[in-house]
Amino acid sequence: MTRIHPAVPATFHRAKVLRFVRHFLEMVVAMVAGMMVLGPVRTLIVAQLGWADLFDPPELGALAMAADMTIAMSLWMRYRKHSWLSIAEMATAMVLPFVVLFVPLWAGALAGDTLLLAGHLLMLPAMVIAMLHRRSEYTQDHRRHAPQP
Repeated sequence: MTRIHPAVPATFHRAKVLRFVRHFLEMVVAMVAGMMVLGPVRTLIVAQLGWADLFDPPELGALAMAADMTIAMSLWMRYRKHSWLSIAEMATAMVLPFVVLFVPLWAGALAGDTLLLAGHLLMLPAMVIAMLHRRSEYTQDHRRHAPQP
């Protein structure tokens, strides 16, 4: 059980946790929007270029989907005035699980569909770890974010 210093009200800690969760959920919503908006646009463009099968290999399909999610999430984070370094860390946390899973895919221990599912599942705790690394940034109110370079 976490002890709260008597001089700090419990509501203060609860508010920080709620802001942390809100930041996380906002990023997840942005990622889903990226998949739903950018994915079909990407598919249409490559089809028009005659490269409809470009993303058929599971590795390229996974990276393309991760890129769709990362672009939308990055735009949202920048809108919320997060630093470029924080955005880069979060983007890494989103792509790295897929890249790590390429090894078992190439070894034949993982199917392409499983790569996508496992990558998405591992992405969430990877994002939480990146957020915990900068917990003060993710527990403050968005209105308090200073514009970042």
